[in-house]
Amino acid sequence: MDLLGIETSCDECAAAVVRDGRQMLSNVVYSQIEEHRRYAGVVPEIASRKHIEWIDDVVARALQEADTDIGAIDAIAVTHRPGLIGSLLVGLSYAKGLAIATGTPIVAVDHVHAHLYSAALEHEISYPHIGLLLSGGHTLISLVKAWDEFEVLGATIDDACGEAFDKVAKHFDFGYPGGVAVQRLAEQGDPEAYDFPSPSLHKGQHPYDVSYSGLKTAVVHQREQFRNPRCAESDANVAAAFQRAAVDIVVDRALRAADDHDCKLLIAVGGVAANTYLRARLDESPVEALYPSLSLCTDNAAMIAGLGYHQFQRDGANSLDVNASARVRAFRAAYP
Repeated sequence: MDLLGIETSCDECAAAVVRDGRQMLSNVVYSQIEEHRRYAGVVPEIASRKHIEWIDDVVARALQEADTDIGAIDAIAVTHRPGLIGSLLVGLSYAKGLAIATGTPIVAVDHVHAHLYSAALEHEISYPHIGLLLSGGHTLISLVKAWDEFEVLGATIDDACGEAFDKVAKHFDFGYPGGVAVQRLAEQGDPEAYDFPSPSLHKGQHPYDVSYSGLKTAVVHQREQFRNPRCAESDANVAAAFQRAAVDIVVDRALRAADDHDCKLLIAVGGVAANTYLRARLDESPVEALYPSLSLCTDNAAMIAGLGYHQFQRDGANSLDVNASARVRAFRAAYP
């Protein structure tokens, strides 16, 4: 069974064809980095307009690279939440129009859930395991019990991990995208140059929750207070010390969750899962760590088509009145 996946939740315009939920026949992504570079962040209006301009070509390329056509597609899987509402509506509206024109069923897929599925496109996955989702919009520590069930154990109470990378990079003019720029600089710096703080969350909050607003503030405004006097100040040192603190905050809690729930496998997904320091920390840990390939860490349509296949097998098609939603579904319970 071949599914066409469409993903437009933020600033990546993507389409893919995936067979039987695992075999990627194509995976096309049009990046908007250059369109947003001058603003050092994603501008929602520009993102949605570029999706409108590009989506027809992206879908055509995905079908061509898969050596197929829309008539041979069994279902169309499309992201319908969460994300930028304007961007989501472009992909969802396009998928609905394609479904009406061709009589192809449509499957609405949750972007967060798809990220947690993404490693299954390349690896044999065992359950339960800890799923660590780190991106510009989401930071979740989850107990993944099956392909269709996970429990959120912890989440950020303010900024997402990738968002903190972006904001620090923007403040110091390190470059864009922020995560890539910080990592590149950090490779030349001393991670011990500054002893930036780890959050101390109030009693009663969930033990695996994380916070990045305090760290971001310390790096941007108070780095002199945490400086090691033996280390010279440099952009590379700031980047290296911030990266160490930002990654350690969430890795320490994820590893504690794995130990508390007797999980021997941890899978890191999302854009920040491409970070080399993060991978080094997890690779040195007592648990087995898996990651999607770099092209599947960032937003992509293969993960949408892959998860959509399983949803279609279990539940059939969604109705055409399914709507887009910018918000993530409620946490602290079985999801979705």
